[in-house]
Amino acid sequence: MTSALLVAKEGVLPMNEALLDAGIVITVVFAVLCIICILITISGKIFSSLVKDEKKPAPAVAAPVAPAEPVKEEEFSSGSLRLKGCDEKTAAMIMAIVSDNTGIPLSELIFKSITLIEEK
Repeated sequence: MTSALLVAKEGVLPMNEALLDAGIVITVVFAVLCIICILITISGKIFSSLVKDEKKPAPAVAAPVAPAEPVKEEEFSSGSLRLKGCDEKTAAMIMAIVSDNTGIPLSELIFKSITLIEEK
């Protein structure tokens, strides 16, 4: 019985020491999290500056903006297409092949002209 009382007296910290230890642990954990946050922010800025150096965007030119009228889906057109020496069926086949090979949807491609080149 004396050994149980001895363990209880030595194993349990007084309330003020327990709170002090808990406060130190919480402070250390919070400080480590702040250091990790700072390191992530710094590395993000370094990586973004490396990417900006590789890809410099073209300077934007301000143009007057006119209010756009809503366009119905069936009236949508991406411009006009000039066919030189080929029929519409061949042009449709060429546009579908280009869309498939590039992986770009046909609705996002704009064709200005399709010209038949004869082999010599």
